Amino acid sequence: MVTMTPMGSLVELAIKIFQDAYRLQQAGDLDLAADLYRRSIEIHPTAEAHTYLGFAYRHQGRLEDAIAECKRAIAIDPAFGNPYNDIGAYLIELGRLEEAIPWLEKATQSERYESYQFPWYNLGRVYVSQELYRKATECFHHALDIDPDYAAAQKALDRLRRTIQ
Repeated sequence: MVTMTPMGSLVELAIKIFQDAYRLQQAGDLDLAADLYRRSIEIHPTAEAHTYLGFAYRHQGRLEDAIAECKRAIAIDPAFGNPYNDIGAYLIELGRLEEAIPWLEKATQSERYESYQFPWYNLGRVYVSQELYRKATECFHHALDIDPDYAAAQKALDRLRRTIQ
């Protein structure tokens, strides 16, 4: 028989609270989701909880707080790609395009990430705004190589083709 250590119980509790927060976030209850993410972090901080708390903050219009949470996530797990992309996306939203590039590049090279198409797409958006169309085209192609059904990347590529004709 395996007995649960107190630390194991706390980790399991933090994971359960994180999962509840995620469900609430998906349902649109960002305030309660943010509260639960913070509670999960108090019990056992994870890169995922900090990243998703940042995502909740972003949807509450708190972009600087969102960036700070993503930086906390990176401090916990530098291999986790999501917070790098999220910081880049938040910086794009803030109009700080040049500052977004290194974060997005790190996301494309991260060891642990399920959605590499997102930072490639976001890099493409930055390059379009800088009128670096060849680089933007390459980025959108990378995104589509990873996920051929990624509609946002396909639309951006189509728009770009019309722009440079």
